Order: sequence, then C-alpha cells, then structure tokens
Amino acid sequence: MINGNISHWWEQIGAPSPRSELPGNLNADVAIVGGGYTGLWTAYYLKRAKPDLRVVVIEQRHVGYGASGRNGGWLTNSVTGGREQYVKSHGRDAAERFQRVMNETVDEVIRVCGAEGIDADIKKGGEFGVAYTPAQEARLREFAAAEKSWKYTDLELLEAEEAKAKINVADTRAAVWHPHAARIQPAKLAAGLADAAARLGVEIYERTRVVEIAPHRVITTHGTVSAEYVVRATEGFTANLKGLHRLWLPMNSSLIATEPLSAKVWDELHWNKGEVLGDFAHVYMYAQRTADDRIAIGGRGVPYQFGSKTDTDGQTPSVTVETLSEIMHRFFPATRGAAIDHVWSGVLGVPRDWAATVGLDPATGIAWGGGYVGTGVTSTNLAGRTITDLILGERTEIAELPWVNHRVRKWEPEPLRWIATKGLYAAYGIADRAELAGRKTTAPIAHVADVITGRG
Repeated sequence: MINGNISHWWEQIGAPSPRSELPGNLNADVAIVGGGYTGLWTAYYLKRAKPDLRVVVIEQRHVGYGASGRNGGWLTNSVTGGREQYVKSHGRDAAERFQRVMNETVDEVIRVCGAEGIDADIKKGGEFGVAYTPAQEARLREFAAAEKSWKYTDLELLEAEEAKAKINVADTRAAVWHPHAARIQPAKLAAGLADAAARLGVEIYERTRVVEIAPHRVITTHGTVSAEYVVRATEGFTANLKGLHRLWLPMNSSLIATEPLSAKVWDELHWNKGEVLGDFAHVYMYAQRTADDRIAIGGRGVPYQFGSKTDTDGQTPSVTVETLSEIMHRFFPATRGAAIDHVWSGVLGVPRDWAATVGLDPATGIAWGGGYVGTGVTSTNLAGRTITDLILGERTEIAELPWVNHRVRKWEPEPLRWIATKGLYAAYGIADRAELAGRKTTAPIAHVADVITGRG
C-alpha cells in the first residue's frame, strides 16, 4: 500500500513535467497565487475573455498539488454552507438563484472538458445519499421534505429496496438522489486545465514560494510580481500566508483506494452509473467508483493539526486507514477481501460559518476565492468565472450572487482552535456511535456541536 505520495490520482497518471520557476521580478495584469482549480479556472476564463491580458499563476509545488489533486472527485451542485444563511442575508430568490447556477456549473465543467479535450474520467450519474441507521433515516427524510420546497433541487426520495437496486449498501433504510453530480478523476482535471490555460497564453510558474500577498504585489522567494490585480487562490494553505493565519481552518480529509474490484463484486454492489456516494452520518463519508473499477472512499480522519499546520505529501496515520476500511466494509461486505492500494490526505479551507466566498477589493486590487469545505470541484469553476467578471467589471448574474464579498469572522486563536476542533469531532463520533447502536433520533451532542462549529 502506498501512503501519501500526494494522491492515488497523481500516482495513476504520473507527476506532471515540472514548469519553470519565476525568473525574477516581472509585471503582469493579473497575478494569481495558487495553481489549483481556483487559480487555473480564473486564469483560463480571464484569457478567454481578454486574450491580451498578461496573466501569471504562481505555485509553490506543482499544479494540482493541493486539494485539487487529492479530493474525492465529486463534481456536484452543493451550495457550501447551505442555502438558508443566504436566505437570511439576501432573500429566498437569491438563494434559489445560487442553487440554479450551481446546477449549471456542473455542466459548465463538463462542457469545458469536452471543448478542451480534457479526459478527466467524467461520468454524470448524480449524487446518492444513504441512511443506514434510524437516526440517519430521520435526518434524511427531514432533508428530503425540506428540499421539496426549493426550486432546482430535483431530489428523489428512494425507499430501501429501490435504493438498494441503485447502489446495494448494506442495511439501507432510505436514500436520496439527484442528477446534478458527476464522478471525475481530480488530477486529470487539474493537469488538463493547466495545459488548456497555458495554450491560451497563461504563464504558470512552479516551485516558487509566495512570502506575502500585498496590494498590487506578490512577493516570492524568486522575485516580486507587480500587477493591477492579485488573486489569492490558496484554499487550505491560506493559513500559511502572512496575516491570514485564522481566516480559514485548514481541515484534513483522507481517502483510501482499493485495488480494482472483480466483476462479481460489482454485480453484487449494483453501482454502475457513475453516482457519487455519501451518507447521513455526522462524520460523513464520500465515495466514488473509479473509471478503473476501484472504490475511492474518504472521510475526515485526523481533521486538524495544532497551529493550522498543513500537510506536505499526503502522509496518513494508519488509524485512518482502519477507520475508512471499516466504513467501506460496513457499506459493502463483499469488499472485505479487497486490498487497499493507496491512502492519502489533503487539506481544505473551512470558514468560521462554513460558507465559501469570492470577492474583490478595488482599493487593493486583491481578489480571492475559497473556503469551499469540500465542494470545490464545482465551486472553483464558479469562483473562477466570478473573479473574472469582478476584475473585468462585468455586471453579470454570477457577479451578484450572495457569496460575493461575503465576510465572516476569524477562527479563534490557539489553543482554543485545536481544543474545540478536537472536541467537536469527538462529539460527532460519539453521536455516530450512539446512532449505530440503535438510537432512533439525532444524538443531542451532535446538535450542540453543529451550533458551536457553525454547521447548525
């Protein structure tokens, strides 16, 4: 079993050929810090809209090194943080408009991949969420009823037998499904998007560490880039930047990938239409059937390191492998004999209110996008298009969505941040164990944890 080495996705296609370091001081129209999805989508759409712009991307390691090359491959329509908070701030119509745009963004990613010849193993089979305890079932049914009151959700409630015919998860009590999701291979998307941006004339400089982001300047170990606009696209690694230590919590998420499973196993699982799979546990899981017939399944593992430390190459504790394997075996007993080929971790950005944001400060020329809390495969595309419109001064529908210039308070200082995160995920674990033991309603400790974390 490979532990770390960035991710199974990069192991599968091979590390990208290294690009040049920043050659020294230079001037640009737009300087983008971060070579993940947010930075690459922003660069791509800027050059598509204004080919004469000089757009520079600066990346510390290589494109797709962070969450963009390590995630679970969920291209789905979730509005990060939920729609209800946008109802409070902008009204229900704005929240529903946001949902419609997220649905459309799933198809926009697929469209660009087709137009640019990016083979990212995309298969649009929708999102399937399953409940396998009485308490999870109660939450699922409450969720399904609430979703029916919203436009653009297209959610279907599936009873146990219908759900098991779609994906045969052991002990299924009920499930929900919607069509606005697809499976992808994350590293293939990152590599292909970087190549597409480069073909348009975007300059991508790798192996260049950014020391500071300042108004109209990016200061690096290899020189300073001066630009009218600077885009901060650093997601979970934002905590490493000067003055931004408490902006977004760098949350670790881990995955395992099995060996390719036999046709006999897949016949038993019925999982053959490209659905991405999740559950209604408090410490939830996420999974996909890969194009080469593996199961890649993820969860939070060891969610936070003291002092907002971020990982390097995805090394993962053995206890996380055991936890994720146990979840997989509980879902799919037929996988008990399957070898685990790879385990890895990545870091994602979590705002204090769990709501992503994009924006632009005209006074400093600094734009930003991030805090996706695991919805970044889709949200980054919308962020890139939105930042493009903000920089170009375009008054478009997406430039006026309720997440634009959304501000939240900072996370608490250490050691409170570490103590709280550790304690709260322990509380979610206690709640899940109580519900697995037969509790019929959501454990009260989970409600308390939701309120404290900002999820409730």
